[in-house]
Amino acid sequence: MRSGSQIVRIAFTYIGTVVGAGFASGQEILQFFTRYGAVATLTIALSTFLFIWFGIKLMLMAHDLKAKSYEDLNKALFGDFMGNVISLFTMLVLFCITTVMLAGGGTIFEEQLHLSYQTGLLVTLVLAYYVLSRGIQAIMTVNSIVVPIMILFSIIIVIYTWNSPGSNGWLTHTSDYSLGRVWLAPFLYTAFNLAMSQAVLVPMGAAVENRSVLYTGGLLGGLGIGLLLLAAHFALSAQMPGISQFEIPMGNIISRLGPWIQTAYLLIIYGEIFTTYIADAYGVCLQLQQRTKLPLKMIIFAILILTYGFSQIGFKVLLSAMYPLFGMVSIIWLVMMVWRNRAL
Repeated sequence: MRSGSQIVRIAFTYIGTVVGAGFASGQEILQFFTRYGAVATLTIALSTFLFIWFGIKLMLMAHDLKAKSYEDLNKALFGDFMGNVISLFTMLVLFCITTVMLAGGGTIFEEQLHLSYQTGLLVTLVLAYYVLSRGIQAIMTVNSIVVPIMILFSIIIVIYTWNSPGSNGWLTHTSDYSLGRVWLAPFLYTAFNLAMSQAVLVPMGAAVENRSVLYTGGLLGGLGIGLLLLAAHFALSAQMPGISQFEIPMGNIISRLGPWIQTAYLLIIYGEIFTTYIADAYGVCLQLQQRTKLPLKMIIFAILILTYGFSQIGFKVLLSAMYPLFGMVSIIWLVMMVWRNRAL
């Protein structure tokens, strides 16, 4: 029973780390998959396979290395010098993403719940400190709450779409995009999300003693990500091309089910923002602790205060410059994962 519970918690944490606000809003699925038409069903299958394979491999490598943070893993992949450079770059990107996630949490409070932006920031910071100060097990617990609710809403959306006029769109829509662009998308999507997921998957892999538990948890987690991708693609395809004009495409679909369900779904989007925020902040804190040897709670407090300060400004320009670069680094990172001798 204990192993079974641990497997489920690992799977939910893996799913929650990948399924961020962009996923929950539908924007990521639209950009990487749905706009490419019916072939997206095949690219989602490819992405699912990659999430299963590399998610398991990543956690098992972390387990074998007894990695304290993703820096240990990157040094094993790239050597000390390049591993150090890539880890520092990863830390910078993670910090930028935590800032944007915190700002997103404030925006949800301001625009959707009609409370102040600062209230959203402060509530998120207090909750984040409470969770982060309790370590990886607390992060796993949060994901074990948020992810099942997200899955429930995905099932509701699929049922709602099933009998709609465009329900066969996921099998019939065509696209004018080149095949090279279409088939590169799942590799970019998987590489970027896995490189970001190091923040949680590495310490989780190192913390769990049983390799078979990690293996099964990674398998279920990767499969769950794929099924959620497919469910969202199915719903979005039924509303193409009109749905592509909305900032939160899934929110537009869910709004047709009534105001209470719409409000609940907005809270789920906030929950996904929060899980991404704590996951990335935890990764930054662990790497800083490894480098500075300062108490973890002190580092957590400092990082949360820094993200609060920078969230007043925004990072759109910085992120627009860093995302393409990090996408390229993520592909190299993925290739190195393939060629490592520490095979399954």
